[in-house]
This record gives sequence, C-alpha cells and structure tokens, in this order.
Amino acid sequence: EVQLQASGGGLVQAGGSLRLSCAASGFTFDDYTIGWFRQAPGKEREGVSYISLSDGGTYPASSVKGRFTISSDNAKNTVYLQMNSLKPEDTAVYYCAADLTYGLGYSPEPDEYEYWGRGTQVTVSS
Repeated sequence: EVQLQASGGGLVQAGGSLRLSCAASGFTFDDYTIGWFRQAPGKEREGVSYISLSDGGTYPASSVKGRFTISSDNAKNTVYLQMNSLKPEDTAVYYCAADLTYGLGYSPEPDEYEYWGRGTQVTVSS
C-alpha cells in the first residue's frame, strides 16, 4: 500500500531551521507529485511547497518562497523540506501528500492528493 511518513519536526526559535523528511513507499515514486501542506490550530490546511518527482520541478507557495526549499532523493524515495528563517506563524502540523500526475503537472489543491502521511509538528517560538 502507499505510505507516506513525515518526520523531522520539533521546537525551534524564530529565525532557526528545520529539515522535514517525507519517506514514501508502495508506489512508483516518479509518477507522483509530492506536496507539503500544513495546518495550524483554527486555520485551513495550507499548501507549502510541491515537487514533481519526474523532473524535480518545484513549486513553492509565496508565503515560504526564499525561506523553504523542497527537494527529493529519488533513490531513497524521500522528499525533504528545508525550512530556514522560521517564523512563529510557521507553527503547524506539516503533512506530505502524493498526487498521481505522471510528471504532467501539479495541483496546489489538497483535495487532489490521494495519499497523506500522518504529519509532524513544527513549533516556532517567538
């Protein structure tokens, strides 16, 4: 079965960094787009950044452009989210999700993503 597991969250001070990992199994890795999403208490689920695993194309949300970098190690079936210059408003549970796109495009819409990991908590103190 398709499984995704996000890890690497933790508690950091504003301005600090974390690297999240999304370990995937059970599917043909490069047929998919992987998206990172986050949800803070009382807020809607928000797209953070996306990567096409067929060619490595990346699509960050404007809110994290220049601070967060998404990347993949296809040999390890793992996607990373390097988060720098963290702000308190980045505090959320971060999820990775997979959308079957065959490298033909991506969607920022959470409802398009078929598979979800359980998420990892990121807390940024002020």
